[in-house]
Amino acid sequence: MTRILYHANIDTNGMYVLKRGDYVMARNKHPEVTINRILDVATELFLEKGYENTTIQDIINALGDLSKGAIYHHFKSKEEIITAVINRLYKDSYRMYDEIKASKELTGIEKLRKLFVASAGNSNQETVVKVIPHMLKNPKFLAIQLDSTINEIAPNLIEPIILEGIEDGSIQTDYPKELAEVILLLANIWLNPLIFYCSPEELYRKSMFLKQILISLHVDIFDDGLMETIAEMNQKKLKNNMP
Repeated sequence: MTRILYHANIDTNGMYVLKRGDYVMARNKHPEVTINRILDVATELFLEKGYENTTIQDIINALGDLSKGAIYHHFKSKEEIITAVINRLYKDSYRMYDEIKASKELTGIEKLRKLFVASAGNSNQETVVKVIPHMLKNPKFLAIQLDSTINEIAPNLIEPIILEGIEDGSIQTDYPKELAEVILLLANIWLNPLIFYCSPEELYRKSMFLKQILISLHVDIFDDGLMETIAEMNQKKLKNNMP
């Protein structure tokens, strides 16, 4: 359940990327039009060349009609561009997560299960992995990921659901804040093979161990179907991360 800052936050099912030749610049466009053009081209280049091998000049050349100053007017660095690209990819998912959180028909534990199923089945995960196969090893982006996990997702999404579960009796814990943080750190960081590389066998053992931990904490989220989905997604991450 990855979220990288900025609240258009981290999914558009069926991402639409225009061909470079399709762009026609018109004067006096609204800023969001220019921003979306930059992100469309950047996404295409990141997929084609990889994030590390794409430069700001590559993006400028592909756009054809924007100066470096125009790019920097909207984005201070390539890191800001990739963050915005990822956030845009995931924005529909986070809208869905908010809908799950707001549901009046699900118990707390049911909401957690549905959140993790939705996250594991996110159709844009594979696109994100292709765009940034090595990025999470970058200390700067890892720091962003950790900060987002602890200071944004845990307190604003997971902890309120755990508190609901305590109230409706579906979750038992005296430590809702700590439980929210541990669940996300283990799922987003420790279990992420792009951060901690491991073989398929090791990944399976880690997944089963996480499942046992959550059961012992009275938060039985991961059924066999979800575990299989997570394993499949992580195998794609490993495959795309290979040279």
